[in-house]
Amino acid sequence: MRVLFVCSGNTCRSPLAQAVFRRLLDEVGRSDISVASAGTGAYEGAPASEGAYLVALEQGLDLSAHRARLLDRDLAGEADLILTMGRGHLSRVDRLGGGDRAHLLGEYAGRGPEAEVKDPFGEDVEAYRATLVHLTELLAGARDRLLAERPS
Repeated sequence: MRVLFVCSGNTCRSPLAQAVFRRLLDEVGRSDISVASAGTGAYEGAPASEGAYLVALEQGLDLSAHRARLLDRDLAGEADLILTMGRGHLSRVDRLGGGDRAHLLGEYAGRGPEAEVKDPFGEDVEAYRATLVHLTELLAGARDRLLAERPS
């Protein structure tokens, strides 16, 4: 099983989601599920943003090895589940063939009005902290749904 998180630049939200989701899966012993991330407008090879890197470190997560990847048809095709941060990302994934494997993260996690994850890029560290809190809540719900749909 392969899960792919998608945002815009693949330097903030999706790398944080990838790291948090990996931790959540490890907590329940699900090493059979791989987790990756990409961006609809990513600059290939860019590191995680400073804000994402710092708030990840505060939570014991290391984004130092992260390098941005541009979402393409191959990446979308390899994923079994694609979770996007915003509706625009979902449209792009759909155009790349994501189809029914793609969902807005918040909707997949069972949220309504707060389904989209705001982009903190260029904001202060508090915005990144708020994004990480929001992501962690959504990712816990997404993990629970995924595990209910795909028990070990």
